[in-house]
Amino acid sequence: MQPISSSSPTCTIHRISGKALPDIPFASIKNTILGASYELSLVFESTARAEELHKKFKKKSDPANILSFPYSDQEGEIIMHLGSLRSEAKNYQRSYYEHLTFMFIHGCLHLKGYLHGKDMEIEEKKYMKKFVKYVQKTF
Repeated sequence: MQPISSSSPTCTIHRISGKALPDIPFASIKNTILGASYELSLVFESTARAEELHKKFKKKSDPANILSFPYSDQEGEIIMHLGSLRSEAKNYQRSYYEHLTFMFIHGCLHLKGYLHGKDMEIEEKKYMKKFVKYVQKTF
């Protein structure tokens, strides 16, 4: 099965499973956090590949929910595993789409140089407030 892809001039999205892409304003979020000229590749990876990447980069055996790879100040990649994000959403009292949006924001902030902590949490809340109105709220 061929991957489904979508792209704007600086945001390319690939879904390996071939299912529909989630209806989240990824390009708008990316442009707001990283800037319009930032080149971002967003990949929704298969379970097997998400497990392989998590083992390689984090020494963990389960599928990675999200991994962010900054390649330069103006280019990076985010890899997400939708199954992991869907199953963990309720643990955070979020709908699947809210959690997916939150984690994409989280990944973009890592690409911008943020590390886990208070400053990152402030930024996550700020961007969620801005973008949550575009997200489906059903579980």
